[in-house]
Amino acid sequence: MRGTVEGLATPYPIGGMLPAVFQEDGFVQRFTAGLDDVVAPVISTLDCLEHYLDPALAPEDFLPWLAGWLDVDLGNAPDPARRRRLLVAAGDLYRRRGTAAGLRDHLWLMFGGRVEVEDGSVVSVRTSPSVTGGLGGRALPASPLLTVRIAPEVAVDRAVVERFVAAAKPAHLPHVVEVLPG
Repeated sequence: MRGTVEGLATPYPIGGMLPAVFQEDGFVQRFTAGLDDVVAPVISTLDCLEHYLDPALAPEDFLPWLAGWLDVDLGNAPDPARRRRLLVAAGDLYRRRGTAAGLRDHLWLMFGGRVEVEDGSVVSVRTSPSVTGGLGGRALPASPLLTVRIAPEVAVDRAVVERFVAAAKPAHLPHVVEVLPG
C-alpha cells in the first residue's frame, strides 16, 4: 500500500484555496498543511497515472497490483526487470496461451535459463479387464503428452513450475515437468 512520502509537496495547497479570512488564521493554515501532507501522494499518483499503468515505468511496489489487474502470475521472480518484461508481454502471452511456443516463452520470461517444451509425444495405455488380470486387455487410444524441461537461471521450486504449467497448458493434456540444474 502506498503511503505518505516524506517531503513531497502538493502542487495545490489547500490553505491557499481558502477565503482570505482563513488564510490569515495560523491554526487553519497548520491544519490544512497537515492535510496537504496526506493528500500530496494521491495527487502525485493521479497526475502520473499513465506512468503507473506502464509496466516499464511503474514503481516496483506497484507491479504486483498491476499483475493482479492483468491476471498475470509473476511467480517468485525477485528481479523487477523480469517482472516488468512479463507484464509488457502479457497481451502476447495471452494470445498464444495453450500453445507450446506460448508456454515456452512464458516459462522463459518467468524463470529464465533453458526451456524446452515438447508437445508431440504419445502415451500408450493398456487396460485390464479385471483388477488381478494382466495387461492383455484392450489398448486405449494414445493421447499426447506435454513434456516441459527447464533449467532456470535462479533456483526455483519444482512445485511452482508444476502449478504454473498446469494453469497455462490445455486442461485435457497430461504433462510432465522436469526442473534441471541450471
